Amino acid sequence: MTTSSFRRRATGRVTLADVAQAAGVSPITVSRALRGERAVDPELVARVQEAAQRLRYVPDPAARALASRHSSHVAVLIPMLSNALFVDLLEAVQRTLRPAGYQTLIGVTHYDASEEEQLLREQLLHRPAGVLVTGFDRHAATRQLLAQSGVPCVHVMETSETPGVHSVGFSQADAGAAMTRHLLERGRRRIAFAAAQLDPRTLQRLEGWRRELTAAGLHDAKLEWLNPAPSSLALGGRMFEQIVAMKPAVDAIFFCNDDLAQGALLAALRLRIPVPRRVAVAGFNDLTGSDQMTPPLTTVRTPRAEIGHAAARMLLSLMRGEAEVADSVDLGYEIVVREST
Repeated sequence: MTTSSFRRRATGRVTLADVAQAAGVSPITVSRALRGERAVDPELVARVQEAAQRLRYVPDPAARALASRHSSHVAVLIPMLSNALFVDLLEAVQRTLRPAGYQTLIGVTHYDASEEEQLLREQLLHRPAGVLVTGFDRHAATRQLLAQSGVPCVHVMETSETPGVHSVGFSQADAGAAMTRHLLERGRRRIAFAAAQLDPRTLQRLEGWRRELTAAGLHDAKLEWLNPAPSSLALGGRMFEQIVAMKPAVDAIFFCNDDLAQGALLAALRLRIPVPRRVAVAGFNDLTGSDQMTPPLTTVRTPRAEIGHAAARMLLSLMRGEAEVADSVDLGYEIVVREST
């Protein structure tokens, strides 16, 4: 029988049944073999793969979803793709889910709760096997969509103490407080907090900074340097110039993200302002290049790859219906002390 004789549909699409007939196995065996399930005999897997390649078979995810009541993809909603933080997380998620037979369908929310709601509505139409979302700050309608869908969901980058809510992350507020304590221990007393984007996790870091300085009797609201513009090196440089011009002089600046802090260090070199002798500079996330700055940047190292792996493993357990799945996993953070403080 020729390859063309298998093209029975009006669309010309080769079906899973065609592959099964060519390989001399059942359609369910074809499905399991192509998903990489270990229970399928290797000899049968080879026959199925050979037949699929010969017939140029392309799986139909919509048909698979209809047959199994869910698809083989996982919806992943993140705020930005231009932020290395989320790129690292996504790569870890995909490296964990792909060997288990799942693909990721990525939605970028641009830190917009309405856009996130619309993306979720669209992705739920595809009957995802699971959903990964960033944080907890979203519209009530979005939370209701997640609850009513019955689709397993894991939140990343933050943790929750609510029973039945699954999350993997760390305390952003505690991390912000820890960096502030480090600056205080270095003898700094006028510590500014410089932030951009002003997303929920940035504001949690701000709360940690406020908490620590208030406890030390040193909080000054005038040292909160908040800008809703997207975070960037250029903005960090401008913020640095503005802050060091303040009277009385600021002796430390805690930037909410490393790209801002990197821009500040570049501005300090240009302006010949000695760091840390004149002013200490700290960042957050330990992004690529922070250890190569002049001076190397003190920062908070966040475990985004580990969060991606752990969240994907948690979601796999939920999708498989495993009985014992932790509600929340806190992977912590690390203060990386370098020469900028």
